[in-house]
Amino acid sequence: MASGHERYDRGAIIARWVGSFALIYRSLSRALIILAALAASVLLAGCDTDEITLATNAKANQPVSPKLIAAMLEKDMDLQSPILIRLFKEEAELEVWKQDRSGRFALLKTYPICRWSGDLGPKVREGDRQAPEGFYNITPAQMNPQSAYYLSFNTGYPNAYDRALGHSGSELMVHGDCSSRGCYAMTDEQISEIYSLGRESFFGGQRAFQFGAFPFRMTPVNMAKHRNNPNMPFWRMIKEGYDHFEVTRQEPKVDFCEKKYVFDAAKPPDAKRDPVFQASAKCPVYVIPDEIADGVREKQQQDEAETARLIARGTPVARLNTGIDGGMNKVFASKLTNGSTGLSDGGDGQGLSLEVFNRAPGTIPSHVNPPRPSDSLLAGAPEEPKIAVTGSSPPTRVATAAPAEQSEGLFSGLARRMGLTGDSTPSSPPPAAAPPAKPKLAEGKPPRPEASIPRAKSAETRHAARPPLKPSISDQPPTETAAAPAPPPAQPSTIAVAQPVVQANSFESRFAAPK
Repeated sequence: MASGHERYDRGAIIARWVGSFALIYRSLSRALIILAALAASVLLAGCDTDEITLATNAKANQPVSPKLIAAMLEKDMDLQSPILIRLFKEEAELEVWKQDRSGRFALLKTYPICRWSGDLGPKVREGDRQAPEGFYNITPAQMNPQSAYYLSFNTGYPNAYDRALGHSGSELMVHGDCSSRGCYAMTDEQISEIYSLGRESFFGGQRAFQFGAFPFRMTPVNMAKHRNNPNMPFWRMIKEGYDHFEVTRQEPKVDFCEKKYVFDAAKPPDAKRDPVFQASAKCPVYVIPDEIADGVREKQQQDEAETARLIARGTPVARLNTGIDGGMNKVFASKLTNGSTGLSDGGDGQGLSLEVFNRAPGTIPSHVNPPRPSDSLLAGAPEEPKIAVTGSSPPTRVATAAPAEQSEGLFSGLARRMGLTGDSTPSSPPPAAAPPAKPKLAEGKPPRPEASIPRAKSAETRHAARPPLKPSISDQPPTETAAAPAPPPAQPSTIAVAQPVVQANSFESRFAAPK
């Protein structure tokens, strides 16, 4: 006969599974009801469907996976509670945090990033191929169910801080397809899960979720490694918001004034109204609540002291980018022939272990273009053509090396030129190297001139070319994803533009121009 304690454990397990199935049933039922109601609305409204494209898209209404729902139950979270997203370039990881029933945010899941482009540091101008860094708010209007890259959401770049500095750019997304040109690219299966979590938070009443993009986890080790980077003043500024979240586990309130970020500002005790912030104007009088300010100050003092100790011990300085375009998580790079992580070689506090993934977390497309390996591996490689980008900015820098002599070794060539060999033929200068070949466009998703296509026909074309729905990551069969070999480092190809397809509705102003 089972003891009372064993009966209690079994009862608790059964209760958790019952709750899990109840949440799944409610999610599926609500999706079916919404789809039926909106289908009827389409019949009544005719062509006036600007406000319902989000809900009528089948990919955008895939239910949250049972595995994620079970994880929510274990962490005392509701399906529709608010979320928060943090992203780290060097670690190539995206974190989804979710509010539990205590009101604090807890980590729900970490996703390896399949591809990001550019360098460590913020985006500055249109066409610089930089993925943005900073704090942004994602509203329902920024969710794009009609993306040419399966699903996506717009990061909201530029925010008020970016605009105050004259920074430019548009169309900066988090999307599927593992292809990046200034974006953060996941696999289709990953973006489907992330999109569904954002959708459920909106259904639960969250008006916008915060998206924080960082160059790396803002730890003392990483701050010491990158101490000589010219972006360090900006990174110290956004680290304050990072520290606010680490201390409080609450979404930090973000404002801008005097061309800088301000976090968790509140009105002074004797003020009659909240302070008004403008990114380019002088900061108003404000205070930071003592319970937040004291905790953040203590954390920053500890971090600065540890960073100083690490520097004194001789922590090596990270090399600046010498032409590598972005990065890729090692989980994906390990599945590709000659795959490279680029600028995502890890970093202090990396949360994912390669051993956990016996297969890629999602489908790696055949046109994936991994970053080039580090320049130390490129010695002796022929010069590589520069990649052309749109906009007025100069093209992305690439690492180059002088071509090595292939016909003879160093000492044999020297002996021949000095007349120490039996060859009586006078030495002659080596032939000029052939000009580098022009880069080829990746065949996966070539750029399309959306503006020249009538919108009605464009919509039909999109639906005809739409890939089938992808299964949940946790529901895939346990077989490793087969991926086509990546192009060798000496023959790079440009990456297809991450250009979402435009609907003739409220998304038009957000999805129209290159990054």
